[in-house]
Amino acid sequence: MKIMAHELSKFKREPFPSLVLREKTDSQSALHVNAPPVMRPRVSGKFIYIGDTKFVCKGVTYGAFKPDETDNEYHDLAKIERDFAQMAAHGINTVRIPHRTPPVTLLDCAERHGLMVMVGLSAEQYVGYLLDPQKKGPDVPALVRKKVRELAGHPALLCYAVGNEIPASLVRWLGPRKVERYLKRIYRAAKQADPGGLVSYVNYPTTEYLQLPFLDIVCFNVYLETEAVLFGYLLRLQNIAGDRPLIMSEVGLDALRNGEEKQATVLDWQIRTAFRAGCAGAIIFSWTDEWYRAKEFVEDWAFGLTDRDRKPKPALFSVASAFVASPFDTSLNWPPFTVIVCTYNGSATIRQCLKGLGHLDYPDFEVVVVDDGSTDGTAAIVGEFDVRLITTGNNGLSHARNVGLREARTELVAYLDDDAFPDHDWLKYLAVSFRDSGHAAIGGPNVLPAESSLMANAVAHAPGGPTHVLITDEVAEHIPGCNMAFRKSALEAVGGFDPQFYAAGDDVDICWRLQQRGWTLGFSPAAMVWHHRRNTIRKYLKQQRGYGCAEALLEAKWPERYNSAGHTTFQGRIYDKSAVVPFGLMTRIYHGVWGSAPFQSLYQTTPGTILSLPSMPEWQLVILALAVCSLLAVSWPPLLIALPILAVFVALTLIRSLFQVWNAPLPVVDGRSRLLLRMTTAWLHLVQPFARLAGRLGRGLTFWRCRTRHPCTGPLARQSA
Repeated sequence: MKIMAHELSKFKREPFPSLVLREKTDSQSALHVNAPPVMRPRVSGKFIYIGDTKFVCKGVTYGAFKPDETDNEYHDLAKIERDFAQMAAHGINTVRIPHRTPPVTLLDCAERHGLMVMVGLSAEQYVGYLLDPQKKGPDVPALVRKKVRELAGHPALLCYAVGNEIPASLVRWLGPRKVERYLKRIYRAAKQADPGGLVSYVNYPTTEYLQLPFLDIVCFNVYLETEAVLFGYLLRLQNIAGDRPLIMSEVGLDALRNGEEKQATVLDWQIRTAFRAGCAGAIIFSWTDEWYRAKEFVEDWAFGLTDRDRKPKPALFSVASAFVASPFDTSLNWPPFTVIVCTYNGSATIRQCLKGLGHLDYPDFEVVVVDDGSTDGTAAIVGEFDVRLITTGNNGLSHARNVGLREARTELVAYLDDDAFPDHDWLKYLAVSFRDSGHAAIGGPNVLPAESSLMANAVAHAPGGPTHVLITDEVAEHIPGCNMAFRKSALEAVGGFDPQFYAAGDDVDICWRLQQRGWTLGFSPAAMVWHHRRNTIRKYLKQQRGYGCAEALLEAKWPERYNSAGHTTFQGRIYDKSAVVPFGLMTRIYHGVWGSAPFQSLYQTTPGTILSLPSMPEWQLVILALAVCSLLAVSWPPLLIALPILAVFVALTLIRSLFQVWNAPLPVVDGRSRLLLRMTTAWLHLVQPFARLAGRLGRGLTFWRCRTRHPCTGPLARQSA
């Protein structure tokens, strides 16, 4: 029987003395409804937390084993107890059960040894019924709900995995959309049975293109045997994961074909590479060489950290050492940082910002706060913290950034907005990225805090927010100003920030100037900050007007960066929650014969000018002009011809806005609030271009001027592929 490497999963260990186990009664093994409240795992940005402590998943897969006569795979409790004890002794904190939902007794055993369990719900076993909808199959959501209720609320439960590696050939035959809808049904069933549980699906590169934005955690099984290739692919997966945690749910190497020493070496760098790429966890395949599938023991592979008799291999000690050094090696020499916070009337949020900086886990950094002439008591709040405060007149954001740069005493400087606060390991991820690259600047994601209001969530999914633009999965074209770090020497070499950018546009300008000098910008997906969005429509529209003013200033300074219509032309991909590919167009899956390549991507081209028109400010101006013409038709009937054109323009605008909102990854809230959230977000999509246009026109940027230098050129050369 031939088993593909990416289908394996399991672990083992050296024998321990026999333990006498007391059988649990049915009431003890039942749902923990009467147990005292426990701090359940929760997702916060790119990481998992239990209470206020970040949980770094360091795990192994466990199973499949030969079941007993009652078809119970995990029946040997004494062996499980010994295995789990040995796992805990070697720094493992997570057990993944991939192929069959475990009994509650296994989770009880894991709890005794301080282990968390990723529970497999095995929904992939039923996906074949989708091939013939007329054939009556089992009620899969009901089966899933039953499995989940048996384990819901258990203190050793990390998360549920609704399925594992649905075969790519089946996905392509059924069509990705049908499989995505199936997985969403299973996800909802699990959430109905355990609303507080985290839910994932274990994917693999061959079906990377599946769009599953509803999952709490993104999990991938990846088997790559070259360190640089693995790191590059993990950065790609981080961009797919977005604001969610990424866990490598299987990495490993077969010792039978590669030797035990090579297995130990490869597992060491696989683990370190996963955490260097910002993963929330890494799980080794597998614990033991004992593996039972299709009613036979598998003899032709040896992925385990222990052999079939639980005797440790060199890989076990290598993995234990790598886990101890993860996510960051304590022996690293951390470079000093200066964190600069520029504020103007930021009293509402700067206390949280400075508290977050006070909780940073970094050995050597200072904080410089530049108060740009605040009048709301910001300085008094800053005085409560052990930071350097510099007060200036109200000279604008760029001037404040330059003041902080002059005061910085270190080569590495990081800028944080006063309405943002950093992740515990923010500076460590930035430092590692600077150490491993020659980038002049590095940015990271900014994530909406979980406690944000409904309006702030709507703004976060509306256009015009701070976002990064990537040329590759690592190299950025633009990093947002709320979370960016620089080499001080590079900033000084380009003269710092341009003071004409008073409130916005400074980050775009400095990125372009650094690239103009031949330097590159980097992106670290785990160097994360939480960033508050505007919480009223008035504040949001004021912000967008400011961005419109900045666009006018940027075009005046960088005309070559703008097209003939007066819009920025980024080369890279804009990672914006509001940027949904219109109507699902321009996507393709085509690697390999019939799309069968092992690493299969979904390619999405940037929407062209025609599809982008409804989001442009000038489009709204045309609508206003058509509306005026339609009203004037009362006096001059021939102008009624503008009415059907107006109807088409308005319909296209509404359709596009509704499509964007319908497909946006909005947070899970109750029905009434969700409807209000969708309506508010759609409204912001409609009015945002008007605010941008007002700002641009206020700075003299008009769309009717001619920017073409040579209007009479020809013949026009074209290329097509």
